[in-house]
Amino acid sequence: MILNQVRNTLRSKYLASVGLNYLRSNTTFNLNRTYTQGLSPSVINSLKVKSDLKEKREESLLGGGQKRIDQQHKKGKLTARERIELLLDDDSFVEYDAFMEHRCTDFGMNKEKYLGDSVVTGRGLINGRTVFVFSQDFTVFGGSLSSVHAKKICKIMDQALVIGAPVIGLNDSGGARIQEGVESLAGYADIFQRNVMASGVIPQISLIMGPCAGGAVYSPALTDFTFMVNDTSYLFITGPDVVKSVTGENVTQQELGGAKVHTQQSGVAHLAFENDIDALIRLRSFINYLPQSNRDNAPLRTSNDPSDRVVLSLDQLVPLDNSAAYDMKEIILATIDEKDFFEIMPDYAKNIIVGFARMNGRTVGIVANQPKVAAGCLDINSSVKGARFVRFCDAFNIPIITFVDVPGFLPGTAQEYHGIIRHGAKLLYAFAEATVPKITVITRKAYGGAYDVMSSKHLRGDCNYAWPTAEVAVMGAQGAVKIIFKGTKDIKEKEEEYIDKFANPFPAASRGFVDDIIEPRMTRKIICQDLDLLSTKKLKNPKKKHDNMPL
Repeated sequence: MILNQVRNTLRSKYLASVGLNYLRSNTTFNLNRTYTQGLSPSVINSLKVKSDLKEKREESLLGGGQKRIDQQHKKGKLTARERIELLLDDDSFVEYDAFMEHRCTDFGMNKEKYLGDSVVTGRGLINGRTVFVFSQDFTVFGGSLSSVHAKKICKIMDQALVIGAPVIGLNDSGGARIQEGVESLAGYADIFQRNVMASGVIPQISLIMGPCAGGAVYSPALTDFTFMVNDTSYLFITGPDVVKSVTGENVTQQELGGAKVHTQQSGVAHLAFENDIDALIRLRSFINYLPQSNRDNAPLRTSNDPSDRVVLSLDQLVPLDNSAAYDMKEIILATIDEKDFFEIMPDYAKNIIVGFARMNGRTVGIVANQPKVAAGCLDINSSVKGARFVRFCDAFNIPIITFVDVPGFLPGTAQEYHGIIRHGAKLLYAFAEATVPKITVITRKAYGGAYDVMSSKHLRGDCNYAWPTAEVAVMGAQGAVKIIFKGTKDIKEKEEEYIDKFANPFPAASRGFVDDIIEPRMTRKIICQDLDLLSTKKLKNPKKKHDNMPL
C-alpha cells in the first residue's frame, strides 16, 4: 500500500514536470507552413530543435517504456528515476547526459536504442547538501553496463572528486552488456579505478536494489558502505546455474547472495532494508552523519540534548559479578545524543558494535565490545569489522569513541587456522594509525593483547578513562593464578590475592595508562568536553607512499 502511494505520488510529479499530457494525447508540434511562413531557415531550425528537445527529454524519462516500468513495479521495485526522486530533496536533481546512446551495432543493437542508455546520472541535494548519484535503469537492457553507461558513471565520479561530494550508486543491473564484449569489461575497470582513487577522499555508498553479479560486484566492494534490500537484491560472482555446473550444488539466488547472506554470514553488506522506500529514506538519514569529503570536519549540528547531562542509569548497568553479561548498547544509547545510533553491520560479528552517533551535535564513530555475545571476545570477523570502520572514521575526520569490555581474543584451532593473528592485527593497525580524536572508556575487562588493541593509551589514545568496575590485567584471575602458583594448594586464597591486586583500575591509573577513573554517570559530560578540546587536534603520520597493513 505504501509502495503504491509513493509510486503514484512520484509519477504525478513527473507528469506535471514534463507535461506528459502532451504525450498522452499523442499530439505533436508540427512546424507546418502556417507557423513557418515568412520565417528564415535558421529560425525554423531553432524552433524545430526546441520541439525535438522537448520530445527527446520526455522520451528519455520513460526509460525502456511503460510496459517494462509496469514489470518493475510488479516486482515491488521503484524505477531508476523514482528512486532518485525519493532519495533527493524536491526539485534538486540535475541530470547529466540524458541524450547519450550506446554505439553498439552488432547483433541488431543499432535498431534498439534508448536515450540516456541504462543509467540515470547527475547531482542533487540531500538535506541541502550536494551529492552525486547514479541509478541503474533495469527497464533498459536489464540495466546492463555498456561503454556509454560506464562513461556516464565515470563523469559524475570525476566531478564529485573535484568538487568534494559523496557518490551514491543505486545498483540494479544484470551485469555486463554481452553484445559489447570487451568494451563493457573496460567500462567496469574504468569505474573500479575511480572507486580506488576516490577511496578516503569522498564517501562512496552503494545501495543494491536488484541484481548485481559478476564483475559488477567489485565496485560496491570497493565503496565505503554497501547496503541491500531484502528479497529483491542479490550479490554474487557466479550465479546458481554456474555453481550447479561446477560444484553440483543446487542453490537459489537469495541463498547464494541475498541480503541475509551478506549481512549475517559473509559481511559483504553493511545493512539490509525492507524495501526500496525504506532503503532510500534511511539512506537520507545516514548521509547526514558523513562529511562531504576528507577536506571537511565531522558534521556538527544543533543538539537539544545537554552536553553536561548526568546519566544516572550508567551507574547500575555493569553487573558486580564480572562474569555476568550485560548489553553494551544500553551504555551507548544512554551516552549519545537523543539515543540516536545508526549501527553498521548489526547482524554480523555481533561481539563488536560499530556505528555512528552524535555527541553535543558532532558526528562520532562508536566502537564497542559486546559482552552479551561471546563475552565480548575479539575474533577474526569482529576484528575485520572494527578495523574497516575505524579506518573510515579516520579517513573522514570523524572522532572515535571506544567502549571496552574485552576478555581477550577468542581461543581455538578454528581461529588460529583461519588467521586470527593476521586479522586481529588489522584492528590494532587501524587504531594505531588513526590520527583523529580518540576517546576510550574501559567499562569492565581489558585483558591481554586485546587491551592494547582496543584504542589503548599506548596506541596514541587522546583521553583514556576507566570506570570503577574496570580491570586491566594480562588475564583473568583464575587463569593467572593457575600459572603463577602452579602446584600450590591454597589456590583460592591466591586467587583472592590476585583479584585484590589487579581486578581494579588502580594499577593502570598509577602508571598513567588511563587518565582518570570516572563515575559512569559523568561519562557523557566528560566525553563532550574532551571532544571540544580535541576539535583542534593536529597529528600527522610519517610521510610514506602508502602503508602495508596486514591484509
